[in-house]
Amino acid sequence: MSTVFLNFFFRKADFMIYTVTLNPSLDYIVHTDCLALGALNRTHDERLYPGGKGINVSLMLARLGLPTCALGFAAGLTGQMFSELLAETGIASDFIALDCGMTRINVKIKSAAESELNAAGPEVSAKALRALEQKLGGLCTGDTLVLSGSVPQGVPCDIYARLAHRAAQAGAFAVVDAAGQALADALTEHPFLIKPNLDELRGLTGCTPHSLDHLVESVRGLQQQGAQNVLVSLAGEGAVLVPCEGKALTIPAPHGRVRNSVGAGDCMVAGFLSGLYQTREFPTALQAAVAAGSASAFSDWLPTEEEVCAQLVRTILPATLHA
Repeated sequence: MSTVFLNFFFRKADFMIYTVTLNPSLDYIVHTDCLALGALNRTHDERLYPGGKGINVSLMLARLGLPTCALGFAAGLTGQMFSELLAETGIASDFIALDCGMTRINVKIKSAAESELNAAGPEVSAKALRALEQKLGGLCTGDTLVLSGSVPQGVPCDIYARLAHRAAQAGAFAVVDAAGQALADALTEHPFLIKPNLDELRGLTGCTPHSLDHLVESVRGLQQQGAQNVLVSLAGEGAVLVPCEGKALTIPAPHGRVRNSVGAGDCMVAGFLSGLYQTREFPTALQAAVAAGSASAFSDWLPTEEEVCAQLVRTILPATLHA
């Protein structure tokens, strides 16, 4: 299937990469010298960004020069602010306004260590879900649909499976970056790519890999359940790609000072797709994925194309694993 994808994908000149963020957010990022629980803490820098995993993927794709459109839901006054901030980024979007609730505000505290306070978000009605599925009627053969992030209140766990099924019907390719039952259910629709981290991999397989070869063996079990290609992010250790055809590949991450881990996995997805579109080769796609993820970790927010290119130069070519 990967060979079919690569051969076909790059004969198509007009394609779109859609991202779906079911539970977007306003990300309020604050910096403080020392965080003390139960005491008054003062910040010395504050930033407000449109947040959510799919949003991050679209923003990074756009910075890397790929066509993208962000889909999802927004609610209330915070949803209006979210939409305004998203519009300022210049990426195409088509969010559905919910009748009640409000888009969540996630607080990211940067101190000696990173802390996060993530809200639950609004409840999404069945009517709103149907409206989203109708928007996916515009998917075409050769498009890519990226499904990522948490599943909000009122949404069934199999939502990513349902949306991936729509992608397959349209001849589009599904990428799923989620956790738990939502990801497990999506495997039945044979997504082109899934991107678990180590914790998510443990949750799916029930085991803790004690080596890279053992990790690959665990991933092969997910492929038997339906996943095609699996990109496992290892944070500061890099990543492992287990394609449905051929040997697994691994790359260590370049060294640097971590300034912001939020969004690094999303940039990894965007980097992988960018590398795949440009070269048709999984090794260089993996290299681009690790470079983009590292550039994000070393930046205050999402990195620029120049910052990704700077890390790409420092990222070695992948090694082949035996498993």
